[in-house]
Amino acid sequence: MALSTSSVITLHINGEKHTLPVDHRTTLLDALRERLDLTGTKKGCDQGQCGACTVLVDGRRTVACLQFAVAAEGREITTIEGVVDGDHLHPMQQAFLELDGYQCGYCTPGQICSAIGMLSEHAAGWPSAASADVRPEAGPPPLTPDEIRERMSGNLCRCSAYTSIVEAVARAAEADASSPVDVSAQSREAAA
Repeated sequence: MALSTSSVITLHINGEKHTLPVDHRTTLLDALRERLDLTGTKKGCDQGQCGACTVLVDGRRTVACLQFAVAAEGREITTIEGVVDGDHLHPMQQAFLELDGYQCGYCTPGQICSAIGMLSEHAAGWPSAASADVRPEAGPPPLTPDEIRERMSGNLCRCSAYTSIVEAVARAAEADASSPVDVSAQSREAAA
C-alpha cells in the first residue's frame, strides 16, 4: 500500500484562511511565494542561514525555508504583508523607514519580522548569549545595541545596513506598539 505524498492543507496567513494541495516536501516559503503569491517573504540561501525568509508562526520567528507547509497547518502565520494594519505601519516598519534600516531592501521583510518576534521574546524575559544576568527573576535584560545585535544575528544584510537596523529596532522597542503610524496621513502631508 503506497502512502500519499501530498495533502490538502489550510494555512492561516495574515488573518485569512488559504486551502491548497501541497506535496509533503513543500516548504512554507515555497507555499507562500509560489502557491499563494505572497512574495514579500524572500528566498535567500534556502538553507536557514540568512533569515531573509523569516515569518512569524504563532508569534515566534521562523525561517520559512526550513519549515514544511504541512507542519504549519492550523497555526497563525504572519508575513511582512500582514504586519501592516491597513494604512497603519507597524512601529518596526516605521523605524526602518525613518532610520534607513535597509539598503537594497531584499532582507528587510525578514529583518522586520525577526525584529518583531525578537522584541516579544525579549519582553517575555528570554535571555540571549549577550545577556549579563540570565536568572528569570532578573527580568528582561536592557536592550542594548549588543543585545539587539546578538538577538538579530540570524538575519544577514549583504549591504551591511547593520548600524541602521540596530537603531531601528531600538527605536521601535521604545515606540508604543498600540499607536501605529498612519501612512495615509503621511502621504497627504508629503503631497502638500
